[in-house]
Amino acid sequence: MTTAPTHRPRAAASPAPSAADRARRTVDESTIGSTVTTARTRIVGERTGWAADALVAVVRAGRAGRGTVSRVLRAVSSVVTPLGWTIAALVPVALIAGYAWGWTELIVLGVVGATLGVVAAAYLLGRTRLAVVLAPPPQRVAVGDPAVARLRVSNPSRRRSFGQLVDVPVGSDIVPVSVPGLAPLADVERELVVPTARRGRLALGPVRTVRADPIGLVRRELVWTEAVEIIVHPRTIDIPSTSSGLVRDLEGQPTRDLTPSDLAFHALREYVPGDDRRHIHWKSTAKTGTFMVRQFEETRRSHLIVALSIASIDFGSDEEFELAVSVTGSLGARAIRDAREVSVVVSAVTPEFAKRAVVALRPLTTLTPSRLLDDLAVVEHGPAALGILDVARLAGESARGVSVAFLVVGSTVTPARLRTAAAGFPPAVEVVVIMCDTAHIPGRRRLGGFSVVTIGSLSDLRRAMRGAQSW
Repeated sequence: MTTAPTHRPRAAASPAPSAADRARRTVDESTIGSTVTTARTRIVGERTGWAADALVAVVRAGRAGRGTVSRVLRAVSSVVTPLGWTIAALVPVALIAGYAWGWTELIVLGVVGATLGVVAAAYLLGRTRLAVVLAPPPQRVAVGDPAVARLRVSNPSRRRSFGQLVDVPVGSDIVPVSVPGLAPLADVERELVVPTARRGRLALGPVRTVRADPIGLVRRELVWTEAVEIIVHPRTIDIPSTSSGLVRDLEGQPTRDLTPSDLAFHALREYVPGDDRRHIHWKSTAKTGTFMVRQFEETRRSHLIVALSIASIDFGSDEEFELAVSVTGSLGARAIRDAREVSVVVSAVTPEFAKRAVVALRPLTTLTPSRLLDDLAVVEHGPAALGILDVARLAGESARGVSVAFLVVGSTVTPARLRTAAAGFPPAVEVVVIMCDTAHIPGRRRLGGFSVVTIGSLSDLRRAMRGAQSW
């Protein structure tokens, strides 16, 4: 059986574009091309030919040359010192003037200056084949603790290296370290003492090697390491736990706030709907014939606040302020280690050219003792900071749930100002003033409704925190 072939219909051929379509397409393409602007169109427009190509080539060569010249100038300016630029400017002037006016002295000065420039350029030839490693001290150290960084310079090449001068920035100072010539595969190690007499943040590095001529016309620096930050913490002391001693004595006292459930019994009252049936006093209920429930006085909770004044008027000397910073760090760190809820605040500082004073507190980080001491490392006193009266008032306004408030001040705060500061807290908050005074005998006294602890050193703080029986 023969199958008839199947004929598929042929697709209709698209008609050839007419002359109008071709003209329209040409116009559209020319319109699209006219909207694109390139560097060539900005230079020669729509012109073509060898003249336009030559002009474009000249412009391209000029741009490339300008980039090369700018890179060379940047490289030269990075190694030529101001004295070198002065000599480079005076040499041609001296030579031209000497030959023009016949002054032998100017010619000699020009030749000497040119010779010094050639000799100085010779000091920049060659490459520095060294390996430099800086081993910094621990990132966090306390005031007075030794901190030593070790600088190791080695020669990994097969040729003997020349002597080098290595600059190591330490804080605001630059410590020059002289490295002698090293044999192949030899090394040398130097120790750098990091100053820790003052708390703060210090930048150690980056380490640079310097190649310069003896006169100082040229100077090339090579950076070998990155900068490392060293934080010098205030000196602190390990004080007794806040679950015992002075804080425990203060928090154990009941407040005037009444609560249906606590430890300090207050009185009996009639039962009202909603009271917990577990607090029904059955003996009194049997006598009176009415349900009677116990009522308690709410005891203080374990939220502490430490407020430090950084106003210069509240301290008699820098030693008192440093002691106050150490006291704040010791109290805050101890509370953090005891897993207490603690807030540490300092005065806000008004900017120098501000129109109005900044009336606020700056909270410090209390996540870990190290983070708290990091913030205290950069605290400085000044005349533009809020005094203890404003600090206490602002801290008292935000003292929800606070049981004990420590106010850390200096010896210049009078008892009248202390009373005003303590009155800024609610009556349920026990206020303790830590007065840092190195010139008076340490002790503890009651002043109205708050306590004043005078200390002259950190060891006095440890004694004070042990409780009333330690004095």
